[in-house]
Amino acid sequence: MSTLDNRSYYDEFAGWYERERGKGYHRMLDDLEVDLVARYGVDQDVLEVGCGTGLILGRVATFARSAIGVDLSAGMLSKATERGLDVSQGSATNLPVRDASVDVAYSFKVLAHVADIEGAMREMARVVRPGGWVLAEFYNARSLRRLVKWLKPPTAVSTQTNDEAVYTRYDTKADIAGYLPPELEWVTSRGIRIVTPISRVHDLPVVGHLVRRAEDLLADQPIARDLGGFLVVVARRR
Repeated sequence: MSTLDNRSYYDEFAGWYERERGKGYHRMLDDLEVDLVARYGVDQDVLEVGCGTGLILGRVATFARSAIGVDLSAGMLSKATERGLDVSQGSATNLPVRDASVDVAYSFKVLAHVADIEGAMREMARVVRPGGWVLAEFYNARSLRRLVKWLKPPTAVSTQTNDEAVYTRYDTKADIAGYLPPELEWVTSRGIRIVTPISRVHDLPVVGHLVRRAEDLLADQPIARDLGGFLVVVARRR
C-alpha cells in the first residue's frame, strides 16, 4: 500500500475515528492525557496541536480559560466544529496562532506523524508565553507498545487504507531531547501505556481494572514512565 499524505490519511480516518473512543483502552489514554493538561492548563489559555475531532479539546475546554485547536484534516475538524469548539485548519509546522499567545500548547498522538519534528517543536515553543508549557507526546522506541506494533499485522482505518500508510516515527529519549529548541527546557515527563500488552486487555473484567490501576499509578514514576508506549515530555518556555 502506498504512503498517504497526512491530510488524506486523517480525512479517511475521520469517519470512524470515534468508534472505539470513550471506553476501555482509549478512555485510559484520553484520561491520562487530559489529567496532564489539567495540571498546567486550569484557567489558562490552551492550544491543542492536532485536535482531531475535538474529543480531548472538548474536555480541556471545561477547565481552561480559553481552548483552541488546530488540525490538518478538514474531515476531523468538521466533527470538532459540530461540538462548538474553536478550531482552525493548519499544520503543526506552521501554526495559525500568534506568537506568545497561549500558556499551554499540547499535542497527543500527532507528533510521531510529523516528519519535520524540529519545525513542529519550534512552532509550539513560538506560540507559548515565557514561563508557559509545552506538553509533547512521542511514540517511545523503547517500549512494550513498540514491540507489539512491530509484531502485529496492520490495522485498517478505512476501506482504502491502514495504519501503516502514514509516516510514523518512534523515538528514544535522546532523540526527543535533540528535537527541542533551546528556548524549551525539559522539566519532567509522563509515561502512558506502560504495562498494557494489547488494547483489548482493558475490556476484560477484573483484569482490565487492575491494568488500568497500574497505568494510573506508574504514569509519573521515575524509570517506569520512561517505558510508556506514549512518552509525554513536559517542557517549559524559558
